[in-house]
Amino acid sequence: MNDNHNLTSPLPTGEEMREILKQYWGYDAFRGIQEDIINSIREGKDTLGLMPTGGGKSITFQVPALAKDGLCLVITPLIALMKDQVQNLRKRGIKALAIYSGMSRQEIIVTLENCIFGNYKFLYISPERIDTEIFRTKLQKMKISMITVDESHCISQWGYDFRPAYLKIAGIRDLLPGVPVLALTATATPEVVKDIQLRLHFREENVFRMSFERKNLAYIIRKTENKTGELLHILHRMTGSAIIYVRNRRRTKEITELLHNEGITADFYHAGLDDTTKDIRQQRWQTGESRVIVATNAFGMGIDKPDVRIVIHMDLPDSIEAYFQEAGRAGRDGEKAYAVILYSKSDRTTLHKRIPDTFPDKNYIKEVYEHLQYYYQMAMGDGQGCIREFNIEDFCRKFKYFPVPVDSALKILTQAGYLEYTDEQDNASRIYFTIRRDELYKLRETGEETEMLIQTILRSYTGVFTDYTFINEDSLAARTGLTRRQIYERLMHLAKLRIISYIPHKKTPYIIYTRERIEIRHLQIPPHVYEERKERYEKRIEAMLDYVENDTACRSRKLLRYFGENNEHNCGQCDTCISLRSKEDADRSSTKKITEEILQALSGQTMTPATLAEQIAVDKEALVNALHELLDEGEIITNNGMLQIKK
Repeated sequence: MNDNHNLTSPLPTGEEMREILKQYWGYDAFRGIQEDIINSIREGKDTLGLMPTGGGKSITFQVPALAKDGLCLVITPLIALMKDQVQNLRKRGIKALAIYSGMSRQEIIVTLENCIFGNYKFLYISPERIDTEIFRTKLQKMKISMITVDESHCISQWGYDFRPAYLKIAGIRDLLPGVPVLALTATATPEVVKDIQLRLHFREENVFRMSFERKNLAYIIRKTENKTGELLHILHRMTGSAIIYVRNRRRTKEITELLHNEGITADFYHAGLDDTTKDIRQQRWQTGESRVIVATNAFGMGIDKPDVRIVIHMDLPDSIEAYFQEAGRAGRDGEKAYAVILYSKSDRTTLHKRIPDTFPDKNYIKEVYEHLQYYYQMAMGDGQGCIREFNIEDFCRKFKYFPVPVDSALKILTQAGYLEYTDEQDNASRIYFTIRRDELYKLRETGEETEMLIQTILRSYTGVFTDYTFINEDSLAARTGLTRRQIYERLMHLAKLRIISYIPHKKTPYIIYTRERIEIRHLQIPPHVYEERKERYEKRIEAMLDYVENDTACRSRKLLRYFGENNEHNCGQCDTCISLRSKEDADRSSTKKITEEILQALSGQTMTPATLAEQIAVDKEALVNALHELLDEGEIITNNGMLQIKK
């Protein structure tokens, strides 16, 4: 093993850290617990930072990484965040790279070589990529200063967003002895906090917590059977940028059309859109060209728009964690903002229906496993190490399944260790010239622009005559001056002429067999994968329902308590606080009116409480409360059981 990563440089001082902050970000001082986390990781301690959305997480690893020799390895599942942060770091003159799905093997090798020899400070990588042999081999030649694990709650099976690939991170630590880990998350219950540290092999427990309280954010529940009417009412009454979360892709389009008809600029966003469309829509929303983005939960991670004034949930998320993270995208500039849930009676039933969808019956899971073997014509004992593209719609059509429970069954089989089911992977386009180079030069009928495209491909990529080569239509468009659409059409034309074989970019999930096919009767799904996780899922759903249905406690305090933070004061701005305050005001007004009537009745005479009750026609409890108040304040007294005004 190469010991490049064993660093012996002196510890950077706190003053040096503040100078880096000022030089690259223009701030004079750290905020919240940033400095505590930075000092901890600076001293080489494994550190867990709990910071709410918008709390400035990236500063906590970017500053100490710049102060240390070597490269900071940043593990994150969010491709949008990777690209965004790499771009931001480069704008500041900081050398940063990223590896994510869609890159060719050659691009990955070049990136890793740059990390070894190119004096880079940051490498962003998805957890799925760290388990590859090529990455592990190259990693041992890198000078790694620290490991940052973003969205670290994903490592915990007790968390709401468990991703098995995160469990491989501990193995990276074995290759990098002595290199400290900084784990960061915006959502973790006390149980998950302990689990993160255990799974990342912390040398000792070490947690820094920033209060999750968002004083500028008002949490509101609107109970309504007309959600679209309420939505339009809110958007017409309020100004500013908005995110509307809905449960499925179809609804994103429907709501967007509804808003257009009302003269509200909006775009829809979900995981099924191609990257170019996503980027365009996100950009339009971020610049304010579109006021509203209507999205599934695929939207928002790593997107930094500080002036979102309102986040509206048309459907209930299935956990407080997911809700808190999505709601927290409002008001990151510190100005007043709102997080609104539109809730109807049917939502409880809808949420409970997600339990069998997320945890289908064990026999159903076994059937899906068996049908998968028929689908791929996999013989008993075969399969280990096989990688297959997986078309869930085609599979469901053949075996008469619904996609949602199949998706859940495959995720459970992944956690049980029988296969790996990857979500949609971006596969870059590939081309291969099917004619020889000398034949290519004899072609003249392809047209000037197509000729220019062919020449650009030959200059930009090697090996196109011997095997399929990954290409990028966007970079070809930039080099030729053609649009991406024109590039695509010309490549399809060349494929029809049998000059090239062209496989356009597509998103494909994969099934990877981690062991040989076994008989269905031997398939075991252990309790920690199924029963225990199902029970926790049900508890998260109940916690979500309790949050929306209980209207007697402050919303902010309820959320904070869920994350283990005990807040002694009410927020004063959620719908419950406003409602309680109105009730108190009404009670006070009512009590004042009753006390005036009592004093009027006792004016110049004495009276028994029973006679007084006959004269003042109010609720008995309200009368008793008013009497107690007058007695406590000494305005009236009792004399031989008779009430009278004190002289």
